[in-house]
Amino acid sequence: MQTFPPGLVVDAGFVLITDELPAPADFLLHRFLHVRFREAKQSNCIFLSVSEDFDRIKTVASKASLNLVHNAKFKFVDVIKASEASPEKATGGADTRLYNIIKLLSLDIGAMKAAEEQTLVILDDITSLEWIGFSTPDLFRFARALKALCLKSGATLVIRHHILDVSEPGHLFRLLLQLCSYHIEVRPLASGRSGAVSGELCLHPGPCKSEYKNRLLSRTSALQYRLTDGGAMFFNKGTSEGVL
Repeated sequence: MQTFPPGLVVDAGFVLITDELPAPADFLLHRFLHVRFREAKQSNCIFLSVSEDFDRIKTVASKASLNLVHNAKFKFVDVIKASEASPEKATGGADTRLYNIIKLLSLDIGAMKAAEEQTLVILDDITSLEWIGFSTPDLFRFARALKALCLKSGATLVIRHHILDVSEPGHLFRLLLQLCSYHIEVRPLASGRSGAVSGELCLHPGPCKSEYKNRLLSRTSALQYRLTDGGAMFFNKGTSEGVL
């Protein structure tokens, strides 16, 4: 049995997670959250959600014995509501609504840094913002501002991006790839669905990190996983029961 590298959660810079419709990466975001609170006592998490409400995130976390309801170290931000709270919508052709979120985060992360606490920032997901009308340049600037804020404060940033067409992942994906330290690719099995294996994941190097402390996983050495009620089980290819 394998475990997915928890070191990514502690000191990885910007981790880009991509997934596909047959293999959503929800479980991985919750694993990051769980490992962060389990491994580092003085930890905080800011969860920027676009399409999921707090009740669902709370329910999934509770299955891993993580209580987020009365957890002062966890902050949930509804990205759509926060962006709509900005009175300005365009300046010089650029949409400024997302910068209201940057302003809010800068205050929170600054306070956490002052308290010498580690911070994990999760954005789930940036693709939905593109679907509802935010332009690719504005989303790239938003991601770049998030990264700069996290880098300045020593926080780890995780952004999920959905890939609809693997043959043409899109311009936003290529821009985000330029910013990341690691790229985690969550994929369905090429052979189709299996009862024993839910999918596989790869860990690719990003261009913004010179040294990689975690073992990289190419597509040929991808780690497979099976989703259970309590989370995900990881294993090397061909080592799961009933899988050749």
